Amino acid sequence: MSEDVGEAAATAPSTPSTPSTPDPSAPSEPEPGPEAEAAHDTVEAAVRAQLAKALGGVRGMVEAAVPTLAFTGTYVGTDEIKTAVAAGVGAAVVLLLVRIAQRSNPQFVLNSLVGIGIAAFFALRSGKAEDAFLPGILLNAGYAVAMIFSIAVRWPVVGFIIGSVTGDPTAWRSDPGILKLCMRLTWLLVLPCAVRVAVQYPIYLADGDQSGLLGAAKIVMGWPLQVAALAAMLWLLARGRTPIERDEDPVLNPRDS
Repeated sequence: MSEDVGEAAATAPSTPSTPSTPDPSAPSEPEPGPEAEAAHDTVEAAVRAQLAKALGGVRGMVEAAVPTLAFTGTYVGTDEIKTAVAAGVGAAVVLLLVRIAQRSNPQFVLNSLVGIGIAAFFALRSGKAEDAFLPGILLNAGYAVAMIFSIAVRWPVVGFIIGSVTGDPTAWRSDPGILKLCMRLTWLLVLPCAVRVAVQYPIYLADGDQSGLLGAAKIVMGWPLQVAALAAMLWLLARGRTPIERDEDPVLNPRDS
């Protein structure tokens, strides 16, 4: 399913026509260290960075879980769907206002707000609290099917993460080793989605009000499961150092070994 994406950098001033005398009292610019120079020199480093960005870090995952927690906890406590919906949507709005006040990227809060809004629509339309969890189940099923299809046709979605770094969206497919790596990583993204559907859909179909159990399952199988999948991906990525070439040749270099 890595802290949030940084904000836009400031525009550099135009270079003057004549050199200016440096101010000896001004602090000197630090030279980029070897870690900065080596950043994204390998396929593995690029994928790690992009995955961290996509997940939104600890804060992004917490922001995704809080509205669901508010909805579920309120419904279990009050047995009122409208009150629970108001609590879930209200929590997302508060998180969004905090982001706006901090002038930070609201992407993950907006995603959460849209998600809880869709869930609220389903619950209010049917009058059943468990229907609030149906969109998430269907979304995870759709993600799993789409990613499995991308693996089957040998265009795994993780490959496009590499393409976004190298500047060529499809060159990664020319290296069988990189293609195999991307397929393995995509399988690791499929697993959380498939497990959520396999556990939550039978609960949804069970008789009686299953909203409390579904809420607990959604929270437990939300960011904790995503973190576990990310840890497995990082372990797999840590095993290799596949070089990236961006400028001279649009095709990724094959592995030396």
